[in-house]
Amino acid sequence: MSRFNTRKTAGFFGAALATAVTFAAFAGVAYAQEVKTSAEPAHETAAAKSWQTGLHRTDLVKRDLSVSDREVIQVRVDFEPGVAAPKHSHPGVEVAYVISGTFQYQLEGQPTVTLKAGDSLYIPEGTAHIATNIGTTTGAELATYIVKKDTPLVILSK
Repeated sequence: MSRFNTRKTAGFFGAALATAVTFAAFAGVAYAQEVKTSAEPAHETAAAKSWQTGLHRTDLVKRDLSVSDREVIQVRVDFEPGVAAPKHSHPGVEVAYVISGTFQYQLEGQPTVTLKAGDSLYIPEGTAHIATNIGTTTGAELATYIVKKDTPLVILSK
């Protein structure tokens, strides 16, 4: 009996594709962040560059839902100390669950919240937000997205 599971392998290929799309989106942010004007404070430029090497994504699940235009994507995101994701939104909802560390979440139009391991946060569709590891060690979150299919997962904000 073969130990090769084609269904599981197909899922991994889908996750790999999602990873490639996500990294391409973040690569565009990297370029945009690097061309900031010199009038901006030095700490903002340093923070913007640090996420490029201090944020690591591992795609876990990508599956179609029973709703024709929606899919679920689940990603583990590891943040090195002090690293902030660039301001962005998603074409659907996100549920962030903190696996380890301490994070500060800034959601547009809402008060800033601080979460530690075991805490979770619901982020409504289209809400621009920033997540920052405010701890002294690497922190991790599990991000689960219910989003529109065939749409970029990350929409960058200005």
